[in-house]
Amino acid sequence: MLQPPPPPPPIPVRRVWDINLVAELRFLRHFASSARYAAVTIHYPGVVHGGAGAQQNNHALMTAEERYGAMKANVDALKPIQLGLAVYNEFGHLAAWEFNIRGFHPAADPHAPNSVEYLERRGLSFRDHQAFGVDPARLAAELDGCGMFRRRPGVSWITYAGAFHVAYLMKVLSAGNGGGNLLPDSLGGFLDVVRQRLSDDIYDVARMAVDCGLPPGLERVASALWLVPASLSPCLAGASSVLALQAFMRLKYDVLGGKVDRFRGLIHGIQVV
Repeated sequence: MLQPPPPPPPIPVRRVWDINLVAELRFLRHFASSARYAAVTIHYPGVVHGGAGAQQNNHALMTAEERYGAMKANVDALKPIQLGLAVYNEFGHLAAWEFNIRGFHPAADPHAPNSVEYLERRGLSFRDHQAFGVDPARLAAELDGCGMFRRRPGVSWITYAGAFHVAYLMKVLSAGNGGGNLLPDSLGGFLDVVRQRLSDDIYDVARMAVDCGLPPGLERVASALWLVPASLSPCLAGASSVLALQAFMRLKYDVLGGKVDRFRGLIHGIQVV
């Protein structure tokens, strides 16, 4: 039985809007120069497209290519709302950012109502996003120059149930390239882009948790591992990225004894379900 460690201090999440984007990216650029682990979470307006035929509600019956196709249909059609990024550096420091993205209109854009209601219950204000959020093209350009998203050797990427999170991150990063902002047509093409932008060194906490007999759901995993939620963000994207990173570290070093190679490169929701 995993024993509770002394509680660490809550990690403050740095909320990023259009007005403070340049200052926060300056700090991220400095912090990223010594990054060792990075975790990403994207909040998006739900799922509106399923798979094909009778398999659409059972991803376990679909091939990886079919699962990718269903995910692509959603990511291409919908707009990301929030990007959470947590970075742990070689000096043992952890910082987290929550980028609030402009562009999604609940009254006009496709979405799953229950997903939008969930975000509102968590405290997300779509009105604030429209008034103060970061333009997607500007965010893409600034992130491209910050040093984190150009396959940095020695950086491992972490996510939880990461198929949609990684896919939306690729969409966010391509928003300013004039290419239509669509994901690649094939799973192989998508994974190539992920390797170019991030790394082969990707770990999905959802898959690791299953092997360790932990309950589903990031917050339940975090609770089972005695983790403290990030402060200043009620489990929105920034706080979720912190929990994913901390859960990975706890599983890797305290539960699995550092032996995580079998999870490398497996994204939950695409290669595994």
